[in-house]
Order: sequence, then structure tokens, then C-alpha cells
Amino acid sequence: MHTPNRHLALLAALLEVAAAPALAAIDGVEGSTFTLFARQGRITTGEGNSLLLWGFANGPAGVAQYPGPTLLLQQGAQVTVELHNELAFPVSITFPGQSVTASGGVPGFLTAEAPPGGVVTYQFTATSAGTYLYQSGTRPELQVEMGLVGAMVVRPAGFQPTAPRAYGHADSAYDREYLFLLTEMDPRIHERVEQRGVASLAQTDYLTDYFPNYWFLNGRTAPDTMAEANSVWLPNQPYNCMPRMHPGERVLMRVVNGGRDLHPFHHHGNHARVIARDGRLLSSAPGVGADVGPLVFTVQSVPGETVDAVFEWTGQGMGWDLYGHAPTDALAPNEDPASHGRPLPVALPQNQDLTFGGFYSGSPFLGSMGPLPPGEGGLNPNAGFVYMWHSHTEREIMNYNIFPGGMMTMMIVEPPGVPLD
Repeated sequence: MHTPNRHLALLAALLEVAAAPALAAIDGVEGSTFTLFARQGRITTGEGNSLLLWGFANGPAGVAQYPGPTLLLQQGAQVTVELHNELAFPVSITFPGQSVTASGGVPGFLTAEAPPGGVVTYQFTATSAGTYLYQSGTRPELQVEMGLVGAMVVRPAGFQPTAPRAYGHADSAYDREYLFLLTEMDPRIHERVEQRGVASLAQTDYLTDYFPNYWFLNGRTAPDTMAEANSVWLPNQPYNCMPRMHPGERVLMRVVNGGRDLHPFHHHGNHARVIARDGRLLSSAPGVGADVGPLVFTVQSVPGETVDAVFEWTGQGMGWDLYGHAPTDALAPNEDPASHGRPLPVALPQNQDLTFGGFYSGSPFLGSMGPLPPGEGGLNPNAGFVYMWHSHTEREIMNYNIFPGGMMTMMIVEPPGVPLD
């Protein structure tokens, strides 16, 4: 279980994330040449458990991390990934969607492997922009479970950070992007490996009897998903997952399923337009854009699949003024004119008749703070609108049957003018 000190640290981290400028780009390692080390480490789950990890580390001084470093590439780049293996068994990396040449190491079933203490080098050309998965190709049913998995983003040719596009076409333009790498773990496997070694683990232990009890977003379970990146108490889990936006902005959701189960990732607040799958724009013909991409309210994330979707939110059609404006007030940026000046259609109960969540600002209006009882609220100092984004398989938003947890985070629609960068 969490200690009181950890609760206080998490509260401070949430306040920092909500109140301070935060990068709206994906954390990762940029370049075309990468040196990864397969190492052992440990990860922590939201209720305080600790599990053995096999992870990829960035460089000789890096720690094994879950997931592996997110590789940020440019389309057309000649990419080299050198894998050093510090584990006691062969390890490899496969890069689905890429045409890879491997050198060194020893032959493996899917690709060349780095033996214990050995090195193998992979080379490919990042031909197509998009979102991709990488993972171990050696006993992947075990090694991916133990943590040897990561994501890769290829920026399109001519990428402009001030006017970003995921695939070069206007349909893939966005203001902010976030990664959602979905994975799960069966803690019994990790405990068995730690206590009795890999040799004791027959295939039946993790194929026919597989039963995960932890589910992760970017390598963390809730509520740690909402703590700041590189939290000191999560040294092997550097990436957080807490999307934020302003009304009217386009948020690019890069959803990657690095697990073995289907994960229906449900985003409250509005539909999202799916623009690509597996690094390919959903077009009916070359050059026409994402004209066949469906509107979805839940991304049905298939194992091994990547989905890019664009989420927008303005509050259109709510039927009341989100800012509590009078009819004569000026419109807010991207405000729905049809709802401007319209009153809230309900009478709110008195505070003594309400139950408060930590993200409630005390007011139903965007950007407005209201009175709260002592000790209530505090996680939403900008008075944004907060939506839970989570797996819609309900057991996946728990940490070993403790709710809330698992594959869950919050999206905060912040008032116009609140700095996010």
C-alpha cells in the first residue's frame, strides 16, 4: 500500500503537473543511432507492489525502463540500433513495419539475437511516417511480459514543430500529441522468475494459465500515470500519461497495444477521428488524406496494433455557456456561439449535499473557482474540465483488484490562456 509520504508526494506531483507548464510533445530519445542495453530492474505499481523487470536502457549509463525508450525518428533516416545484452539469456528486438537488416549476434527464430554479454546491430530505413511498436523477438510471450517492449514515432519528411503533422497531410495536423502505450502483466510470472529462475518456467505457466492483474499506460498504473515524468519514486518508469489541451485544439492520440490482450481505450468528452493504423494513413486514394477514418468513442486497441486518432473538444452542443457568460460578454476562444450566454439548466445543490472529487474546482464553469469545504479539491487549480480516459474493460482500471488504478488517467481541458508548453 501507499505510505502517507507517498500520498503527499503524489499530491504535490499532481499539483505541479496541473499548475506548471508541461511539454505537450512525446517524451523520448531523438536521433537515428541508438544504443540500448537489455538489463534487469524493478517497477512499482500504484498500490505499492514491486515487480522484477527486464527492460531496455538508453545507453551504458541508463537504467532498465518500462517501457523501453521511445525512439523519435525522421522519415527517410538510416537508423541503427545496437543492442547490448546484460541478461543471462538471448535477447533481440523486432521492429514491425520496418525492413530490418541484422548483423552480429547469433541466429534466432525471428531475427538475430544478442547472447548473454553479446551485441547485435539492427539497421533499417524509416521509410514511412507513423506510430510503431518494437519488442523482443526472443521468446516474446515471456520477454515482452517481463518488460522488453517500447514505442517508436517516425516524423514525416519536412516536419515542422511549429505546425506539426503526423503524416504530412493536413488531415493529420495537430496541436498536441500524447502516447498511450497499453500493456498488462501477470505478477505470478515475475515472482516465479525472481524466486526460481527462468529455467523453472514452463510454457504452460504463461500461455495456458495467463491471468494479468496489472494494466499500464506508458509503463505506469494509476494514479502514478498522473504524476510528473521522471518521478523520483519511479526510476524505472520515466513516462507519465496525463493529456491536457485547450478548447478547439487538435490532440493526436498515438495508441499502441504492446500487450497480448485487447484493450478498449475509452476517451470521455468527445469522439476522436481515427486517421491511421499501423503507420498507414486511412485513405481511399493516395493524397486524399484520412477520408475513410471512422469516428470512435473507444479505440479498440488490438494486440500489436498502433492507432493514431485526432481528438477535439470545444463543448459544442452542451446547451449552456461553459464559462457562465452573460449574453453581452465577449466570446471565449473557440466557444460555441449557439451556447453563448445560455444559463446552466439545473440548480446546483448546496455544498453540504455534495460529494467532491479531487478534480472538482467548486464551480461548473470552465476557468472558474468556487467555494469548497476544507480539504476538498486541490488537483485542478486552473478550473479545467476533467475527463477520465481509461480501459473500458472495467477490471483493467484496478491494481490487483484495488480501485482506482490500472489503465486509467485524466484528460484536462484547460481554460484558454492557461500555459501548457
